[in-house]
Amino acid sequence: MVPFIALIVSFLLFRMVGLLGLTYWDDWQTSLQWAVSIMLLLGASAHWGRRRSDLVRMVPPAFPQKEWIVTVTGILEMAGAIGILLPAFSATVSVCLILLLIAMLPANIYAARSNMTIGGKPVPKLPVRIGIQLVFITAVLLASPLLYLP
Repeated sequence: MVPFIALIVSFLLFRMVGLLGLTYWDDWQTSLQWAVSIMLLLGASAHWGRRRSDLVRMVPPAFPQKEWIVTVTGILEMAGAIGILLPAFSATVSVCLILLLIAMLPANIYAARSNMTIGGKPVPKLPVRIGIQLVFITAVLLASPLLYLP
């Protein structure tokens, strides 16, 4: 839930800064790219922090090498956070991030169905978790130069 809140709050802050005159963030798409980057970096930080064991438990039993999966997805989130901000890579990175978010959905479904916790707090219920994942996917798509909307 924290990455979701970070996405919304940082987008609003970047837009506000843009509207106050810092022209770099004067359009919603750039603000959204930066908000997605912050969301991804925040999410990636859990892959090595106190919540790492919670993320490892979220990986469904059918998947081997759970620790390796958590490490790789964290690295991919960090790479995506940087890549979405680089114009030469942003379109490709956006497609890769959408695929990553879809690939991570089974872990989120498993965690919701198993009533797991992250940091001692229950994960959101399945409909909420899927909704959040759809918001993340939509944010990445809208932040992408593949879908430029002035």
